[in-house]
Amino acid sequence: MSVSRPAVHPVEAPPLTDAAENPPRVRMKDIQGMPGTPGGLALRLAQFVSAVTALGVMVAYTDFTSVTAFSYLVAAAVLQSLWSISLAFIDIYALLVKRSVRNPRALSLFTIGDGITSTLMFAAACASAGITVLIGNDLEACHRRQYCATFETATAMAFISWFAICPSFLLNFWSLASR
Repeated sequence: MSVSRPAVHPVEAPPLTDAAENPPRVRMKDIQGMPGTPGGLALRLAQFVSAVTALGVMVAYTDFTSVTAFSYLVAAAVLQSLWSISLAFIDIYALLVKRSVRNPRALSLFTIGDGITSTLMFAAACASAGITVLIGNDLEACHRRQYCATFETATAMAFISWFAICPSFLLNFWSLASR
């Protein structure tokens, strides 16, 4: 049986490398738009303002519950506004104490929450846009009703909210995936 023994074949330590050739690994810098950055706070506030505007415009129309898509838009806007303002508070706290949000569990929660709320908001905006086109173009009921501008404004604000959610989700997902 020919087995190699350490006394017979000693293992040498790997050669020391020069720090200039192989610099130590550094963590990724905070990119604006990630949680805990001023860009992230701006995105959260844009999400909140546009979701609250969509909600307010739709609730001003008293008979929005008669159309399921508009009720869905209101529910998605409520959820989006609550999610965005809570994460805006976390961003404000992180900026005040000058800390970045790097906890993997927190990033996972932010990523999942942004993914869910962005999907709901996009679906609500698309459904509302479909009903708005149906009422305005296909049924030609806008000349009889003055609510088409209300529907269009709420739908546009829902899409703007979704456009503000997408960078947050993608940056959170990228930060989580690059760990």
